[in-house]
Parts: sequence; C-alpha cells; structure tokens
Amino acid sequence: MVFVWTAFYVLAVLLANLTLNHFIPLPGGFGLLSVGTLFFGAVFTLRDRLHVFGLKSVYIAIALALLVNATAGWFLMVDEPNRMRFLTASFIAILASELTDTMIFHKMMQRTWLTRALTSNAVSIPLDTILFTLLAFYGIMSWNEMTQIVYADLIFKAVIATVVALAVHFGLKKRNGAVELAA
Repeated sequence: MVFVWTAFYVLAVLLANLTLNHFIPLPGGFGLLSVGTLFFGAVFTLRDRLHVFGLKSVYIAIALALLVNATAGWFLMVDEPNRMRFLTASFIAILASELTDTMIFHKMMQRTWLTRALTSNAVSIPLDTILFTLLAFYGIMSWNEMTQIVYADLIFKAVIATVVALAVHFGLKKRNGAVELAA
C-alpha cells in the first residue's frame, strides 16, 4: 500500500505544479484560484497518510515528489517563460512546507491521526501558499493579484485538505474489521 499512497502523493504534486499558472477568477472578487490548488489541497493529507508506513517512507515520498516534479516540469513546461522561477519556487515551497508538516505531524504521535493531520496542515498550508506565491509571482503580478491568490488558495487548500483527511480517516478507519488508523 505504501506504493499506492506514494503514487497518489507524487501525482497530486505533479498535477498541481503543471497547472500552477492557470487561474480561475472567483465570483464577487473573492480571489484568483490557482488550478493547481485543486490538486495541491490533497497533497498534505496524502503525505500525512504515509506516516503509517514510517518516517522513512514519508521522506522518500517527499524526495520522489521533488524529483518527479522538477524533471517533469523541466520537460513539460518548455514554453513557459518563467519555467525556472516556477520550478524553483515550487521546490522551495514544497520542501519547506512538507518538512514542516512532517515535523509537526511526527511530534504529535500521541494524538489521533486526524488531529495530527489537521494540525500539521493548519501550519503547512499557509507556509506553502505564501512562500510559493511570493517566490513565483513577485514582480510578475501585482500585490493585489498575489493577495487574491493567497486568499483563494488558503481557503480551497484548507477545505480540500480537511475533506480528504476526513475521508481518509473515516473511510480507512475500518477495513475488513481491522482498524487501520488509530482513532
């Protein structure tokens, strides 16, 4: 199962980064939503799920996601004039937020899986969003546009991460009568 969860995690990171510079304007001026957020919202919880396989599995998944993302992005974003900037911003934001999330999640091992996932996401989602937005778009977009991106991305990442965490927690809590995740 570690391979399946790692594949979902790496794929979510890749899809998020391949769509990071496409935006959906939200109605009523509530912000610009990066299409990548729709995928990246699940990333934190998918990585949190890997903790049941051990810390080594988590670090391998993060390294694999960074490697696949950088390699695929290099070849698939050839027409993007800001390719190197976006790849660097993504690499730094993922590394910082995922390692922070992992550290918080791991230090809370005495708590339930759901509590650890939601708490670590509450720190890593804003870190990732603000760091990536500033590194990727500072000087390319206005402060107003970047603020709209941060606002929309924070809301959508948090909602998606929470929904995925709840689905994982309650959907995988019991399988074949055996508890998979401690409640």
